[in-house]
Amino acid sequence: MYTEEDYIQLSSIQHYVFCPRQCALIHVHGIWDENMFTARGRIMHEKVDSGEDESRGEKQILRSLNVYSKRLGLSGRCDVVEMFSRVDDTTPYPVEYKSGKPKNDISDMAQLCAQALCLEEMMNIPVRKAAIFYGKPRRRLEVEIDDELRTATEDIINSIHRLLTEKIIPPARYDSK
Repeated sequence: MYTEEDYIQLSSIQHYVFCPRQCALIHVHGIWDENMFTARGRIMHEKVDSGEDESRGEKQILRSLNVYSKRLGLSGRCDVVEMFSRVDDTTPYPVEYKSGKPKNDISDMAQLCAQALCLEEMMNIPVRKAAIFYGKPRRRLEVEIDDELRTATEDIINSIHRLLTEKIIPPARYDSK
């Protein structure tokens, strides 16, 4: 169990997978600069971040839902959580919005899985599936929240906690990023 002061942000997961140094610069030193990619993402999120919920039949759409996990020391906001209400069953289905296209790493899927883990802890309901909406192909990619993804996500979260606790700034790695 973590105290709230030790919680890490959901967004740090994607930062860490992309580049541990970037994660440390943002979350240890508070260094952040918007670029064309982050600006595009900010614009795309304007409707999602409106917080305006809606209902469509059996589906309730919750926007900008704050979530947390005491066990993982994690907090943040889900872009959208679709709640499917059926008799004796309310299943949360988190949807993460990304302005670009699917990546070659697990950064987006791990961030989405962390949202599912928070929802599971908060609601005491298993979350088996979720989705990422990518702005470039304008399509959803359904993600299976399986044991392999859960383990990888928890390993990433533990690595981020170590990085932030020790206030380590990893050296720069020179590659295509």
